Amino acid sequence: MRSSYSYILHKAMTQWRQKSIVLAVTVCLCFQSYSQLTTSQYQKIDEIFSQWNVANHPGGAIGIMKDGKQVFSKAYGLASLEYLVPNSTETLFNVASVSKQFTAMGIVLLHLQGKLSIDDPIKKYMPELPDFSEKITIRQMLHHTSGLRSLHTLFALAGWRGDDFRTNEDLYRIMKDQRDLNFPPGSEYMYCNTGYMYMAKIIEEVTEEKFTDWMKKSIFEPLGMNHTYIEDKYNRVVPNNATSYYTRKKGFDRAVEYWGYVGSGNMHSTSQNLLTWLENFSVPKPGWEKAFQMMLTLTPLSNGTYNDYAFGVRVDSLKGIKRIQHGGSIGGYRSFIGTYPDERLSIAIITNFSTASPNSIADKIAKILLKDAIKKRENSKKVTPETIKLSPETLQNYVGLYWNDKTNVSRKIYVKNDTLRYERSENNETPLLPIKKNEFQLSGRPVKVRFGQGRKEERTMTIVTNNSSSTVFNAFQPVSALYLKKIQQSIVGEYFSPELKTSYYISTDGKKIIGNHIRHGNFEMKIIKKDVLRGNSAFQIVKLKRNQKGNVIGVFVSNSRVRNLWFEKRK
Repeated sequence: MRSSYSYILHKAMTQWRQKSIVLAVTVCLCFQSYSQLTTSQYQKIDEIFSQWNVANHPGGAIGIMKDGKQVFSKAYGLASLEYLVPNSTETLFNVASVSKQFTAMGIVLLHLQGKLSIDDPIKKYMPELPDFSEKITIRQMLHHTSGLRSLHTLFALAGWRGDDFRTNEDLYRIMKDQRDLNFPPGSEYMYCNTGYMYMAKIIEEVTEEKFTDWMKKSIFEPLGMNHTYIEDKYNRVVPNNATSYYTRKKGFDRAVEYWGYVGSGNMHSTSQNLLTWLENFSVPKPGWEKAFQMMLTLTPLSNGTYNDYAFGVRVDSLKGIKRIQHGGSIGGYRSFIGTYPDERLSIAIITNFSTASPNSIADKIAKILLKDAIKKRENSKKVTPETIKLSPETLQNYVGLYWNDKTNVSRKIYVKNDTLRYERSENNETPLLPIKKNEFQLSGRPVKVRFGQGRKEERTMTIVTNNSSSTVFNAFQPVSALYLKKIQQSIVGEYFSPELKTSYYISTDGKKIIGNHIRHGNFEMKIIKKDVLRGNSAFQIVKLKRNQKGNVIGVFVSNSRVRNLWFEKRK
């Protein structure tokens, strides 16, 4: 008995010593891992997420890499409110539009292998597409300059509700009936999920493999992203995935999953895998140098100006420090990944609730870790525009309502506390600082506002961003009571879209103009200016078209990512 007992005791003590050594090594490694953060930096970053670590609250996973080493890796909140499962650094999240850069990489690899060219017209691979007035190239889809109408907003106009299931096949079917583009390809930037879903199809056509399988074999596995996959079946059970939630006034609602499409989103990953990816923008894995460099390609628009959207990533800066970044949003998932290649700093934040704001949090973290570098740049580049004093009478000359007919955007200019104000919407205004008699600086932004000369009702307002791109607005007057009465009589009727095969109905109760769709129900329509109305989020900007007799014969409808879709009035 004693011998047996001694043996058991000896074995237990040996195991304890081995575990103690492992624990000590683990603690040491953790200390080394976080050693590039000061105690103050670590505490400041950790404190940002303290509000996520409360009872019955979703959260997310955060990873930070500096000089090729992970210096912060932590998870907060719950992955499942129903079952009280906590998030971990190994939890998988749907990273939504962060997925686009991986689809772009797929195209880049095939380009470098000579299997396609980014300047190929897309009809080469999808001959079933309609004959638009101008050819669209893969490059333009990569940059969001194709002019194609975008998935969600187009579907909403067709009657789809927010939680209706949608797939790539649904998109291909609806796009076959489209006859117009939002704008000539290459002339403008407009974010477009459709283009990235088309690229998934092009990859399948070229490789003769399923997109999800090819991406895993060709990108995820070679780059060591072994906990990353693309989901094309929304109802498939995959362990260790976080559930997403919408934030409400009292608690949270589970987001119903409706996304079954790929190319533009629906990649699932971990914060650690995303850091592994981001490091390649600073130190590419051998053999991947040309591919990651090509991802940063910027191509000018047809007017010669540039925007910051490269191939699936934005190339911008934070406080003067170069950054490569992208965010994502689907259901209750919110994500943001960004890297500062010159500083070899990368940040990945993936979350499972709708008010997480990972992009603004990532900025806070970057400002903590790049404090000295930011301060140095701000001191060297700090420029305060010289302002002048203008009389109240001069300021009043610029007061009014302004409209841009291409982007369907209105702006209000008014005086408050002796300062001209630039209003985008209610509770969203910015002071205008006068630098010339008719030129103002938007406070805190590299944007100038210039007012044209002439009669007040004919005045123009030009918005100049970064001394390059400009947008012209024209002054307009509020409509008269007589016009309100006439339009209520002339606008009533059914409006049918041949491209979407759906109808909207407009009626009036004598006071309000009411729009209706069989799936969206009733919604109020308000007049913005003569022959232009605003409806709900799908049937948003409605421009009347009249015949020579002045009768309304149809409407052009626009929303955030669909422009001037025709609906003919039926008798």
